[in-house]
Amino acid sequence: MPPAARARRVLRMHAGELAEVEDMVVDEVPVALVYNGISHAVMMATPADLEDFALGFSLSEEIIVGPGQCYGIDVEDTAGGIAVQIEIAGSAFMALKERRRSLTGRTGCGLCGVDSLDQVCRALPALAPARGFHVDGVRRALGAIGAEQTLTKLTGAAHAAAWCGMDGTLHIVREDVGRHNALDKVIGAMARARAAPGAGFLLITSRVSFEMAQKAAVAGVSALVGMSAPTLAAVELADKAGMTLLAFARGNDFVCYTHADRLGLAGA
Repeated sequence: MPPAARARRVLRMHAGELAEVEDMVVDEVPVALVYNGISHAVMMATPADLEDFALGFSLSEEIIVGPGQCYGIDVEDTAGGIAVQIEIAGSAFMALKERRRSLTGRTGCGLCGVDSLDQVCRALPALAPARGFHVDGVRRALGAIGAEQTLTKLTGAAHAAAWCGMDGTLHIVREDVGRHNALDKVIGAMARARAAPGAGFLLITSRVSFEMAQKAAVAGVSALVGMSAPTLAAVELADKAGMTLLAFARGNDFVCYTHADRLGLAGA
């Protein structure tokens, strides 16, 4: 597989001085998600943790209803990019063919290829309240996430997503040039680790858009923390789903947009 970042010689202007230096640039390659031999989606993604990405995408897009419907994942390097071969249950594959979705898209594309409006707002699971979700855990996770963003430190061009214990411990961190991809990688890693969705919360370094909130809800996670702004559609989805949504989370600060009564304020 190609590396997640590569070195390039660049001409840098800094403090009025020109210098030729080496810079690290994040990579993105076409990644084809191929289900039972049929290519379904081509996404631009960072070539790392692609097994997690494939499983997480399959779950968050409800191509499969659980990890047990995924029988195997093989990552193949090809001349045109990377093909991820995903073997899924026959019933899931038949349902996938009926959806007639084509997601050939660009970096960070969330709803490309949806061919009807009723495919946008999907039925969401009823989320149980996030037990033990409190301010201290959010602050601990925020304080720890920067040290885990290796690709971001190298290139400045990657998003991160993390699965956190309620005490703020970072259990899973994934990075990608696409914010949706980073979240899908975490959801896939959670499934592989058999993590209980109610046992923690998701932290994303990007804005909280509709599709990011939807992916979190489909994964069964009851609390989502974003370091940037939310959209109104994301707030309304979180409110309806019973998800506690925090945004503008930096340092000790945050804004709680939904279900604030479920956010423990001990230590605030």
